[in-house]
Amino acid sequence: MQRFHSLRAGVLALATLALVSCEQGAVSPADSSGFRAQYFAARDALEAGKYDRASRTYLRLLTRAGPLEPRIRLEYAHSLLRGEKYAEAAREARILARSQNGTARAAALAVQATAEHELGLAAIDAGDRNTGRSLLQQADSAISEVLGSDPALDPLGALAGRQASIRVRLKSQD
Repeated sequence: MQRFHSLRAGVLALATLALVSCEQGAVSPADSSGFRAQYFAARDALEAGKYDRASRTYLRLLTRAGPLEPRIRLEYAHSLLRGEKYAEAAREARILARSQNGTARAAALAVQATAEHELGLAAIDAGDRNTGRSLLQQADSAISEVLGSDPALDPLGALAGRQASIRVRLKSQD
């Protein structure tokens, strides 16, 4: 059942972006059955926990995503995050956040913050307290922006909980 809802959400997102693109006079790559098939293959891989496969497929889709590039880049960053490739996930999400506004920016910042939090913890565990602290501060700042600008992106409080954890860790670093 969860898979159906995720698949339906992906289809709705693609359809919405395709409609917006058409209104702007662009031709959507979603019109291509090959693009659509690869997109669903990437989504299926992500949902099945095959994060490397999902990441590779999203990366290929990025080269021809056209107006769907922001959505594909977000999903690519998410697949990297789920695959524990935190530095790459943070980089991709940061690229997206810089070019977007509103909910799209907030969604990218949520991925970026999660990746930076994990990187910060790893740096602290490796003995690099300065880098770890800096990454935790960046994650805290990104989460603050998400929660302030689009609280609907955190309906269950996971980001708020992550932020509380980050702040406790930062206080213990003082």
